[in-house]
Amino acid sequence: MLLKILGSIDLASALAFLMLVFGVNVFTQYLLFCAGLLLLKGMFVFTGDVLSAVDLAGAILLILSIFFSIPVVLLWIFAFLFMGKGVASFI
Repeated sequence: MLLKILGSIDLASALAFLMLVFGVNVFTQYLLFCAGLLLLKGMFVFTGDVLSAVDLAGAILLILSIFFSIPVVLLWIFAFLFMGKGVASFI
């Protein structure tokens, strides 16, 4: 059950990245919500999980996307990473 909750966080973050890629006006609250959840989830990096470092990098990128224009290639990469992690947690 916990794995599915963590996977849904990844899918919500992938949706945020995809909305940024396609130029949809994303609410700042949604970006901060996803970034905050990814930061909390990324705290598992201290246990040695490599994918938690991806969570931390994604959270930082979401926060930076509020203030700066992020290259689309970088947004695509993180969108696919989080989508893959999210779908894999439901399998």
